[in-house]
Amino acid sequence: MNNKISPTSSFLNPDRYFSPDISIRSIARDLYAGTKDLPIVSPHGHTDPRWFAENLPFTDPAHLLITPDHYVFRMLYSQGVGLEKLGIPRLDGGSVEEDPRQIWQLFSQYYYLFAGTPVGAWFDHVFAEVFGMSENLTPENSESFYNTIDTALRTPDFLPRNIVDRFKIEVISTTDDATHTLAHHQVIQDSGWGGKVIPTFRPDGVSNIIHPDWRTNINALGELVGTELTTYSAFINALQIRREFFKNMGATSTDHGVATPLTMELSALEAETIYSKALNNSITAEDTIRFSGHMLMEMARMSIEDGLVMQIHPGSFRNHNEYVFKHFGGDKGADIPIQTEYTRNLHALLNRYGNDQRLKLIVFTLDETNYARELAPLAGHYPALKLGPAWWFNDSIEGMTRFRELTSETASIYNTVGFNDDTRALLSIPARHDLSRRVDANYLAGLVATHRIELGTAREMSQALAYDLVKSAYNL
Repeated sequence: MNNKISPTSSFLNPDRYFSPDISIRSIARDLYAGTKDLPIVSPHGHTDPRWFAENLPFTDPAHLLITPDHYVFRMLYSQGVGLEKLGIPRLDGGSVEEDPRQIWQLFSQYYYLFAGTPVGAWFDHVFAEVFGMSENLTPENSESFYNTIDTALRTPDFLPRNIVDRFKIEVISTTDDATHTLAHHQVIQDSGWGGKVIPTFRPDGVSNIIHPDWRTNINALGELVGTELTTYSAFINALQIRREFFKNMGATSTDHGVATPLTMELSALEAETIYSKALNNSITAEDTIRFSGHMLMEMARMSIEDGLVMQIHPGSFRNHNEYVFKHFGGDKGADIPIQTEYTRNLHALLNRYGNDQRLKLIVFTLDETNYARELAPLAGHYPALKLGPAWWFNDSIEGMTRFRELTSETASIYNTVGFNDDTRALLSIPARHDLSRRVDANYLAGLVATHRIELGTAREMSQALAYDLVKSAYNL
């Protein structure tokens, strides 16, 4: 099996995303040439570990590329396409479209919606570089596209493990609840395959006391550690046990999805009181806010002790569309950014732990107006704090460029952590990293062209952004 993506007669312009100014574009070409073939490091994502454990063929193009990807179906939904028509399962087991060819044909009819968007860029890359297409997807060639992809998926090259090898993915992480057994990761480790798939510890289901399944999750956590979690101290001990288990299974980081990055340190008595009230279903809104802020402090303390990198993903109004959530569940494209404050909210944590170089704290944001005002100055000062890359709605050509422009002068690229793809869509991973490498090459080329840095320095920075920073930040 060939471990490189074979060159194709691509319809993609080789200078895509580079400046039309030839003085910048020629330098961008040089910088990109030095990074385009580097291995991919994917330290935070949502691919399914079952894929790599079982290593079975993907069923069809629609259920690989469309149905699991909320980047795709949220756009179609915005244009009035019902999720049932795209094969998205209903919580009540109601009827949905099951024919993958019908789903694919519908997708092709609306593919024009993605012109100029990052999703369109990712798909065009997948079609051209992975499947060898030489034209854009249209309703007229939809069946031909489907047949080509479907045939490819039935070959050994497109088994999940071989895809990882083919794309030169050096390491890929999954995101796993604190109560996951990590059984699939164990199968992967025992298989003898050389690919590296590691878990990420995400305790939101047990640390967020207003999570709808919190009590169920607490009971499951207690069963895993062999004790009833009737006290706050027992709960904290259980989290430490599970963190150690994840670390022994290869995890290098934790992840925390919170509404706000508020941090505060409660007394032992207050933490115990709120935890007890949660067990008795008598918490207040103020209790949940204070406990959430305290748990971020606790997680930072634990990270100093066990060395796991701490990621915070705040600022999302989860499941904004109540109809979609009620009928289809979460992660259906209805998580919407909210304005987020960091300077005051992170003050308690950074003053307690931010000067300790044993802590690696990576902060993401959906509120990009914050980059220059708060996040870059914070990362440009505290040794423990690093900035995660442009995330989610800002994970785009323009968003990545704005991220570099708004943070680099104050924090430098060396207080950022490179790129991560944060995706469920396995085949889009090389497309997303390629786009990031091109955008960064173009940004650095502008610095060279305006004589702010030398070409040799730009080459070093380009290598750092594509590979070195992420390896260092996530202890990989």
